[in-house]
Amino acid sequence: MLQTGTVSTNVFLRRLHNFCVDMNWLPWPLIPKRQWPAVKFKDKRAITLEEHQRIIAAEVNPERKALYQLCWQLGGSQGDVANLKGEDMDWTNGTVSFVRKKTGVPVLVHLGAEALNLFKDLPAGGVLFPYLSRVRANDRAAEFRSRCRQLGINGVTLHSYRYAWAERAKTVGYPERFAPEALGHNSKAVHRAYAKRALMKIPSLEDYEQRATIKPEMAA
Repeated sequence: MLQTGTVSTNVFLRRLHNFCVDMNWLPWPLIPKRQWPAVKFKDKRAITLEEHQRIIAAEVNPERKALYQLCWQLGGSQGDVANLKGEDMDWTNGTVSFVRKKTGVPVLVHLGAEALNLFKDLPAGGVLFPYLSRVRANDRAAEFRSRCRQLGINGVTLHSYRYAWAERAKTVGYPERFAPEALGHNSKAVHRAYAKRALMKIPSLEDYEQRATIKPEMAA
């Protein structure tokens, strides 16, 4: 079963086996702990801009459309984005702040013009997504998968928006020290993107030297 099954087969058989051993329903382990096959998850990939645009164009539900757009802009987890409130916005400074649900760590993100326009179309107070904030994460994920299947987009989930954000950041030279603050210090998306996945065009040292040189007429 372990050889022919999937990742879920391994995970749930392991849980059931360990529970039976702990409850003394089994006199000894059927498989020693170190002999269980390693759980190997499929490599996740980032959603591309073209795929994101197709999803947005096809999505007719305004809440889901706004959620996907904010996931693209913020790189946040679907749960954190779905539970944002109007009060989390600071329009004076152009920032949004929230506490990361998974770790309890506060996050403060400065927003660009496009992201600010998205927030302007959402409620000024209370939860931004009245329906999506109440449903389970699995239900939000299922709705996203359904839309992707309709469009023939394979291999992406809502979590792919985090990978996309990290790879976009690496590509444009966004400093790595800032990325963990946005996505979380334990984010696999940050580690993977900055390690090898995203390609970045390295600017020449000459360009940086020219920018740093103060021209005589400017100094005068």
